[in-house]
Amino acid sequence: MAKPPAEVSFPGDKNRRKKVRMRGIKKASKEIQHRLDKNLEELMDDPEIFVPEIRGEVDNSFFTKDRMAKTLKELSVVASKRNDPRWLRKRMGKKGGDPVCCALAGSLVAASEEDRSTVAVFNNPVFGVASYIRRGSGKQSHLAGIQNHTHPKMRLLVWDEHAKSGQWFFSWDGGFVFTGRTPSPPAEWVDWSLDNSSIELTGDEVRWSKGLDEGTVAGGELTKAGWLRMEFIDGTTVGVSQTALAKTEEQFTQSVAWGMLPPRLSEVASVEWMWRPEGWPEDRDLPEEGVELLEEVLGAWLGLTLEDSVLARSCRSSILNSINDGYVVGSHWFAEDARVDFLEHMTGTTEERDALACILDSLESGVHVRTDGVVLEIEADVVRFEDSACHPNLVSLWPEHGLTVLEEMYGLVDEEAESILSKQERRKQGFGAFLRELGDSRSTARRLERLPWNAATLPGPLAFADGLVRQSVESGVASTVSKARKGKGLDMAMGWAWLNVHDRTESDAWRFDEASRDKGGDWVPALQAVWDAAEDLLLNDNEDSVQDYKAAMKWLAEVSGSGELP
Repeated sequence: MAKPPAEVSFPGDKNRRKKVRMRGIKKASKEIQHRLDKNLEELMDDPEIFVPEIRGEVDNSFFTKDRMAKTLKELSVVASKRNDPRWLRKRMGKKGGDPVCCALAGSLVAASEEDRSTVAVFNNPVFGVASYIRRGSGKQSHLAGIQNHTHPKMRLLVWDEHAKSGQWFFSWDGGFVFTGRTPSPPAEWVDWSLDNSSIELTGDEVRWSKGLDEGTVAGGELTKAGWLRMEFIDGTTVGVSQTALAKTEEQFTQSVAWGMLPPRLSEVASVEWMWRPEGWPEDRDLPEEGVELLEEVLGAWLGLTLEDSVLARSCRSSILNSINDGYVVGSHWFAEDARVDFLEHMTGTTEERDALACILDSLESGVHVRTDGVVLEIEADVVRFEDSACHPNLVSLWPEHGLTVLEEMYGLVDEEAESILSKQERRKQGFGAFLRELGDSRSTARRLERLPWNAATLPGPLAFADGLVRQSVESGVASTVSKARKGKGLDMAMGWAWLNVHDRTESDAWRFDEASRDKGGDWVPALQAVWDAAEDLLLNDNEDSVQDYKAAMKWLAEVSGSGELP
């Protein structure tokens, strides 16, 4: 008889162990085993311990479609078989029948077993993490809920299908009730849910968060920042401030709603946003469109689809963006005839406000400038600035309206205006400084236009003197020292005279030759007269001094030998 083939082995085979890891399965700690043992023992003693108190109507007719009635009827059968593991194993694997009873059968089988060291883990972002023993084909959430029936929120999971059919459940640390097809939360549930919400509340029948007080909430008073008023059908009133809403780690509505199934807070509580724009007349209703948008926002928040942190902003925006007259800036409203007050409310310089006023005068329709810089043209005759600072609004409006500002405020047009417009777009300089500098520059240019001659029409050293006068007016006398040092020929002599007029010769004599110092010294009195007249004409705004300037320049022309003036 042939020998069987030799077994092939590899190094390390003797020490290698096959490991099978099942996802979601773990070895239970002593604490978890103790808790599960206790819960399963209670379940074995009373298989209906996880069932809520029936306070609503249940239709027990023969052909009933009432889901709770069907569950309760079959549940009593399963409960009667709790000491029959064989029957329970068949039921826990049965595909038909009530799913809650399927999970109950599996849980009772687990309760009848001695070894409960291996558990499954149920992990839900809303209801949390719980260990349970998985037996049968029941839903994991049902098994976890039945075996953790002492957990106020976890036990709600057992009744998810019933909730989908329109039946209501409310669970809290001291009770668990079924109210049929009518959402009737017990006062105890309301109190417990608010006590354990994500926002700390003070009070009893009237509750309020930090930033509010009992009088404001009880009286329904409006505040500058706005607050949320929530009233439950049992009469409990809650006030939540904007500050409290902005700091929640868990959404307030979720922290309350996950103690009920279905989690539709809108069926057990109503909400209002207690606010109106500053300046809005008390006897004037808010725009109908804004009220409708506000209801949509609050509905989304109650429906758990809008975060607490954006609720206040969304509520305000729904109202502010529906106003179709006057001026809206930030959270303020100004009537159409209060434009001066509107501009004064804006933070910025006088020049920035003047620029905005110039733009507003040129508008042919309404405008909405958002905080992200987007400019929207709107049909309604209203101006809406979401930011109350002048600068960001000017940044947004500048590309389209900058030329209007340059022409109306500074008389700049054509290529010069286009150049300044594009330069400011690239530099993004603060508009306060930009407009102020532009105003100073234009003011200086207009002043220099008072001078009867320009450098191109003046001979030799007189043109150099004219340039020094102009530069000193534009940039100050100190800026002319370097230019005065660099003259050539007769300009060098004029430069020495200029330094003498302004007492700047102390350390500069070595830069000038003797001839230039001699000539320049003779010209000092005439050049002093030119500067005195220029200072009076250009810096002191004495336009009558133009004749003095002409006479002084003629004197300088005579002493410097420049000939007759044009």
